[in-house]
This record gives sequence, C-alpha cells and structure tokens, in this order.
Amino acid sequence: MSSTVLLSLLRGSRSLLTRRPPSETSPVGGALFGLVAVRKANGSARFDSDGSGRPVTWDSFGIWDNKIEEPVLLPSSIRYGKPIPQLSLSRVGSASVVGLRKQNEDRLRFARIHDNLLYFAVFDGHGGPHAADYCYTFMEKFIRDALEDEDDLERVLKKAFLDADRALHTHLSYFNNASFLKAGTTATVALLRDGVELAVGSVGDSRAMLCRKGRATKLTKDHTPDHEDETRRIQKFGGFVTWNSIGQANVNGRLAMTRSIGDFHLKDNGVIAEPDTQRLTVHHASDSFLALTTDGINFLLNDQEICDLVNQCHDPTEAADVIAQQALQYGSEDNSTIVVVPFGAWGKYQSSTAAYSISRNFASTGRWA
Repeated sequence: MSSTVLLSLLRGSRSLLTRRPPSETSPVGGALFGLVAVRKANGSARFDSDGSGRPVTWDSFGIWDNKIEEPVLLPSSIRYGKPIPQLSLSRVGSASVVGLRKQNEDRLRFARIHDNLLYFAVFDGHGGPHAADYCYTFMEKFIRDALEDEDDLERVLKKAFLDADRALHTHLSYFNNASFLKAGTTATVALLRDGVELAVGSVGDSRAMLCRKGRATKLTKDHTPDHEDETRRIQKFGGFVTWNSIGQANVNGRLAMTRSIGDFHLKDNGVIAEPDTQRLTVHHASDSFLALTTDGINFLLNDQEICDLVNQCHDPTEAADVIAQQALQYGSEDNSTIVVVPFGAWGKYQSSTAAYSISRNFASTGRWA
C-alpha cells in the first residue's frame, strides 16, 4: 500500500484537529513592540518589531501561511528581539503501536517543565518494560533536579541520564530478582527553551530528527557496536562484539546497542548511560518539525522519508499516525513510536506526493544497509 493511499485512509477514519478561524487582529503586547498586532492580509502578516514600519511576512515570523495558529511567546520574543511563536503541547502529535510483539515496551512523554521549557521523550525498553517505565515516570524529575544546579541544557541532560541510571539500579535491586537488572531502555530526550533553544540527548538507537527547509537533519547518533569508537570502548572494558545471522552486531552476543539506561549486567563491559548531546537554535521560518522515533520506525523508514511523509500531512497528530502505520505496512515487527513537534514552518515545505511502495528496496534503510 502506498503512503498516498494510507494517508487518504487515515484522513477518512478520523476527524482532523479543529482549527480556529484566523482573526484579523491578534494583540501581542502593547507598546513593547512598535506595532502591537499581527494582521492577516493576503496570506501574509505585519509585525513591526523594530519600529521601522517595514512589514514582516509570515515566512519571517515563522508561522507559515497560518497553518498552525499560535500566539506570540512574548517573554522570549522580548528577550531575543524577534517574534517567536508559542508552542502548545496540544499541537504535538504522537503514536505508538505494538507491531507483532506481545507487549509494547516503548514509552513516550511530553510535558511543560517550566513556563519557558518543554520536554519531549521516547524510550524503547528491552528485557521487559521496567527500565522504560521508570524513565517514563522519573526522567522529568531528574531533569528538574539538574536544572536547580545547572543552566546549560546539555549538561542538564547528561546529569539527568546518569542520575536516572543510578536510581534505576537502586530501584530494581529492591525486587531481589536478577532478571530485572537485565532490563534496559534507549532514551531520546529533547528540551525546548524559550521556543528557540533546542537541546537533545540520546543513548541507544532511538533518534531525533529536525526537518529544516524540507530536508532531514539528524540530531542523534545510533549507539551500536558497529561504530568503531563504541566498539573500542566495549573491548577496553573486556567486552566483545559478535554478529548474528542478519549481520547485526551485539555486545557480548546479547545487546544490540552500546549505550542505554539499565542493562546492568553489561555495565562492566563498557555499556554506558552517558548520552551524546547537541544544542541548536530553532529557526521557525525554515524549521517544520522535530521528530523523535524508536527503532521500529527507524529500521524501516530513513530520516528523509519521515520528513517527506510528515510534510504531506495536515497536522502533527495525523503525521504521527501515518508514520507508525507506514512502518507496519513496510513489515515492522517491533514496537513503533513517534512524537512530532511542530515548529513555525509547519506546512511550508510540502513534499511531492511520492508514493513509497511496500515493494521498496529495504537496502535503502538504515537496518538493511
């Protein structure tokens, strides 16, 4: 089934998000800016942020063609000297499907940590749901705790991941069941501050991707044993790497990743919980969305395919449904989870309606490369 047909079926099976009719004038904050309103006129807007009298289009404003109508995030707009859209969590799309597994060990979460700080996360558990459940419940707490001592978001993420790993070991030890200590999870977490400062931290093979000007920008690295630097660390700690019948590398023949939260039976062999982190600035005039995905999607759809499919959708909720269902159509047997966070250029970079057929060449995806 092509993505175009799937998209039509999904649109027919659910009602789309309700949209408010665009108002002619929306107040944004008195005399703090030269012109105190955003006016919808012929698909453009005017916002005189510097008192020059020159119009600023929706392209510059970062709400492309008013596809997703959001108010101005006033404190951040004042701080950065430019209008920044306020992202409502109700606009975020998400989906999680079990696939052919007996249970869904994926978890997803998004929340508002502070007025100016949003939190998004996916966790892909293995060896049972214990580690993913723990991170789903407590990762936000560890981030809040880290923020009390640290302002740098990358450092906050690193501290939160390591604290979560230590606390999980203590938690699982209470059960006096050695099998629980073998549970683990990937973790991909994004923090968005002031609507523009984006920091991402990740362990394992879940991913974060930014769609910028219609092109996929990878924000995370898969921590797998087929990466030379990861393999060196495993070997340095006395571990080894084996390959299974389909060419997938495993640590000590057991784990297909070199970093995770949990997996305490492999910690002495170099499996670590320290995340790779990245910080960047969101450009709402060119950035359409952020997507967090687990490997049930990543192994069947590459980043650009995700970008193209999402750009065909009306809203993030539909987009998440389409991606999860497309992974199933392509034969994903694993749990498949996605979070889609819309930015200012949502709807601007409409992809061609290229139909990705189920008969596509799987060698083009990350898993089969």
